[in-house]
Amino acid sequence: MLDIGLHLRVHVDALIAAQNDMGVCDAIRRNALVGKPVAMSAPHLPKVAGIDPAVPVSAHTAGPLDGVPAAPGAFLQDRLAGWVSDLTTLHELTERLAGTNTLDDALHELLGAGAALVGARRGLIVFEPSDRRGPVSTIGLGLAHAELGHIETVPRSATSYGRILDGLPGAEGPQTSPDLLGDTGLDPRHREVAARLGYAASYALPLTTAATGRLGAAVWLYDEPAEPLERQRHLVGLYARYAAAHLARLLELHRARAEVAALTDELRPGRLPRVPGVQLAARHRGAPRGGGDWYDAMALPEGALGLAVGSVGGSGPSALTAMARLRAGLRAYAVMEGEDPVAVLSDLELLLRLTEPARSATALFAYCEPAARKIVLAGAGHTPPLVIGDRRTEFVETTLSAPLGMLACWEAPSVEFAPAPGEIVLLYTDGLLRRTGDSMDRAFARLHSAAASVPKALRRDAGSVVDHVLRTVLPNGFDQVDSAEDIVILAARFD
Repeated sequence: MLDIGLHLRVHVDALIAAQNDMGVCDAIRRNALVGKPVAMSAPHLPKVAGIDPAVPVSAHTAGPLDGVPAAPGAFLQDRLAGWVSDLTTLHELTERLAGTNTLDDALHELLGAGAALVGARRGLIVFEPSDRRGPVSTIGLGLAHAELGHIETVPRSATSYGRILDGLPGAEGPQTSPDLLGDTGLDPRHREVAARLGYAASYALPLTTAATGRLGAAVWLYDEPAEPLERQRHLVGLYARYAAAHLARLLELHRARAEVAALTDELRPGRLPRVPGVQLAARHRGAPRGGGDWYDAMALPEGALGLAVGSVGGSGPSALTAMARLRAGLRAYAVMEGEDPVAVLSDLELLLRLTEPARSATALFAYCEPAARKIVLAGAGHTPPLVIGDRRTEFVETTLSAPLGMLACWEAPSVEFAPAPGEIVLLYTDGLLRRTGDSMDRAFARLHSAAASVPKALRRDAGSVVDHVLRTVLPNGFDQVDSAEDIVILAARFD
């Protein structure tokens, strides 16, 4: 990985050294003017890692005016100042890129920074890992979705980025097309698209790393025949090397999160049961590293319904394993003794103590009889259910109880209540409250206010109620990539 800060420090030191040598340069010039022999060779540019001394400087420091001699020290100082300026720019751009934490954000940042470095106005990146494990995406800069579609109609072998992605011979490095419309060998379809979209030249770079191979290709488009200067190519090449390494890290993180999400989905109910008299809806969003929040809904004998939510402490594969074990155990206990929620949670506490002695968990189990509109529930350190209706919006007062695994023997009395026709019982985990960023008291108040504000027209559908509550409690979005909290909501509407 390129350390831009280190290069900047090296060049500043070189600039200081060059200034100290200016007296020697002036003495050499004076000796030459009076005809004295010169015993020293002319000064030359130092070789510094990551910078090619043969790269020409920018136009504003290109050299002396015609007929006006330039002092060697001034020329050296001017050239080193140009290098320091370039490295400062690279340092700022790579810092901005390092601040991105998703593939889409990094690709957009790379495309914009590259366009600034090569002096282009438009461009696109095709992210297509060579191992074909995905994800695959195309990001445009200054190109509408329809314009990207036009470009994609050009045969891949006729485009610079397509040759890079397909690994065709001669496409291992940068691909320069300084005058597309003047190229007699240009594919007719490519000529048509270029003329329609108004670009006349392109410069493409492969995005590769030694560890992951080819990740994709970036191409920048010029409105007129043009190509980047050698200095610009050098700078964008350095930036692309760093960007490829950053993209490779984000790709591995994306794949790991996708695998965790897939595993989490497999460990949760594939579909909710259909029980007469009850309408169910559930929403779940897992934390990137895999949290331990879960829910379940199961049809029980004699037309009964079991509802459960819970949260296992910790994150990652171990939390997912513990969550799956508890959910499977609770299903078994609910079938055998579901009418007694306290007995169900007592057995669950014993299972946790035997299988995960160092872990704690919260849980809530509700035994519902839809025909009688009767609910008996028990909670172990879990957030209280919320009843939403036309005449009331209130939390169910559950008896305070410690989480599972915290006491030598867990037991708490159950609570019984009867929802009115049309009322909705909302079960949820504390991740919903924690994602608000408020204290718990304020988060509970926000949840209550969101539930009370559900329009009457939406209360006929449990899913619409859940979505309204989520939008109101979390106005900044349900899918926060950087959040460490799971969200689980399970709603039951009683006819």
